[in-house]
Amino acid sequence: MCLCPDAVACIRGGSDAPHLCGEVRFYQECGNVLIVADIAGMPISSETGFFALHIHEGDSCGGEDFARTGGHYNPKEMPHPNHAGDLPPLIQYYDRAFLAVRTDRFCVRDIIGKTVVIHDGPDDFRSQPAGNAGEKIACGVICKT
Repeated sequence: MCLCPDAVACIRGGSDAPHLCGEVRFYQECGNVLIVADIAGMPISSETGFFALHIHEGDSCGGEDFARTGGHYNPKEMPHPNHAGDLPPLIQYYDRAFLAVRTDRFCVRDIIGKTVVIHDGPDDFRSQPAGNAGEKIACGVICKT
């Protein structure tokens, strides 16, 4: 059986990570969303090997340093790290990263047109408003498949 994602974000790195690319796929399930991220070209320079992964409220990867992505997707105005767009970190393995996680914080239809952002550092899961995760190094717009 082949499962097709309900939405996908094609991830591309910015000037700080020009070789970074990959996909984040979203599968609507009964009561939750399965998120699968498969990323190549991760910067080797990270001190920790952890990279924050968030869904942002903006609808574009445009602007200097992905400025049009806006802040974290947070429709219920929760404190960090309880934003709907807060996701577990990507863990680097050489120049790759892979993540599979389920969430009940949103439905796929709620995030169509929003952006997925990779930051150059780990989310500290404490700092307000967004976890002190560093610069945005990659982005993709979530599109319905």
